[in-house]
Amino acid sequence: MSLRLEAVDRDSVALRDLEGVAGVTVRAADLESAPWPYMDRRFDAIVVANYLHRPLFPHLLAALSTQGVLIYETFAVGNERYGRPRSPDFLLQAGELLALVRDRLRVVAYEDVYVDAPKPAMVQRICAIAP
Repeated sequence: MSLRLEAVDRDSVALRDLEGVAGVTVRAADLESAPWPYMDRRFDAIVVANYLHRPLFPHLLAALSTQGVLIYETFAVGNERYGRPRSPDFLLQAGELLALVRDRLRVVAYEDVYVDAPKPAMVQRICAIAP
């Protein structure tokens, strides 16, 4: 099986280590202030880590192919005790990821937990599959 990956960040420097890696396409794109760059694309898996911009949720769900997997992990309320981010704009509310996928995806796993590594934090994680 050959996997093709697309890594996206608005900071092209953050993508530099992935340039030239076989099977990886890098895209410098501002997902918050520019148009969604994947309007006509579908993905078998979407992974989001340590990032929260709520207006993207509908785009992410729409970009999942049939049986596509969403894996999402980012900071949750309570993280302000441990460091950044502290702003509620960047912290998931209790059950927010579950509410996002309710009646749309089948939840395989979900956690709203404290973690020690790589640094102390409160996080929410979900793995869900599109019907």
